[in-house]
Amino acid sequence: MTKRIGRARVALAATAAVSLTLVGCASNDATAPGTSSGDGTTTVLSGQPDTNGDGKVVIGVLSPGDINDNGYYQSFVVGAETFAKEKGWEIIKRGSVPPSEALNAARALCQQGVDMVALGASELKDAIPASEEPACAKTAWYVPSSENIPQTPRVVLASDDPNQSMLAAGYAAGLMMKEQNATKAGFVTGDEVDFSVNAAKAFRAGIRMVVPEGDLTVTYTGDFNDSAKAREAVQAQISQGVKVIYPYLGGATDAATKLANSRDVLTLTPGTDRCDSTDPRFDISVIYDPGAYFEAALTQFADGELELGTKKTWQLGVDPYPTVKICGDKPELDKQMETFAADVASGKIDADAEVARLGS
Repeated sequence: MTKRIGRARVALAATAAVSLTLVGCASNDATAPGTSSGDGTTTVLSGQPDTNGDGKVVIGVLSPGDINDNGYYQSFVVGAETFAKEKGWEIIKRGSVPPSEALNAARALCQQGVDMVALGASELKDAIPASEEPACAKTAWYVPSSENIPQTPRVVLASDDPNQSMLAAGYAAGLMMKEQNATKAGFVTGDEVDFSVNAAKAFRAGIRMVVPEGDLTVTYTGDFNDSAKAREAVQAQISQGVKVIYPYLGGATDAATKLANSRDVLTLTPGTDRCDSTDPRFDISVIYDPGAYFEAALTQFADGELELGTKKTWQLGVDPYPTVKICGDKPELDKQMETFAADVASGKIDADAEVARLGS
């Protein structure tokens, strides 16, 4: 959670209808808008999707996190499983893979005859060298990207801009805070690492675009999945008078959110659309669904059109995701969020500049 939370980032499964929408946005043309190709070398691996010619299609998924977290990590796996079931494909999945074991875990997948290796988050980037080894010669690779992952000829990268989605999340929170004449918000996350620190800065900046005097309390629990620590942090922030809490977490998301619900504190999702959830309840869905991004790539793979050596960058206001959705019937706030996204897409709002100006 680039975890996202990789960003690190955290999500639930995309629907088949959403997948069809995404296909139109994820071009396999290396020169298409939003798509780049590293050194310009691209390859369509022959035989897609049965690249090794063994008469079956097997997708191998490795995740650094809990693939049953009701969040970002689970989204990636569920999206693949949903698509694979429709196609009659097999999924081999392994969660909670330590980065130190990523390379050997990827090699093991190739030895099992998978047609694609998919990494659930960029923390497992150390597995990528295996893509150039003989055992993986007939294997396509898909990797959620961040700035520290270089383009390589055998890998398809997918990325978005965390500053865009987190700034939009803060902006949405700011709109709801303004309605309540509130100025205090909270951000509860796990480890104090670059992606979580930067996410908090962008969230703060978005709030201050609407509520200039907005104050954000940030708590690092040291564990994205420890529910007890997350609840303790939420309780402490509520005691300080916060009216909005962003549980930027993994497996601890629901426990933190339920406590916030019990105190009538507004909450946001870390990566997925959960506006229909009633237990816990969310007021804003911040959606950078890795499962949806992955499904778009799998659709190209199924059609024999996935180009290795390319990168798709998903953009707020341009593509269906990332996006921010205010839950419930709030047409005026929806209109303001649509305008915000359009301004980011047009360049009228520079997310990086706003974070630098208002994020500290």
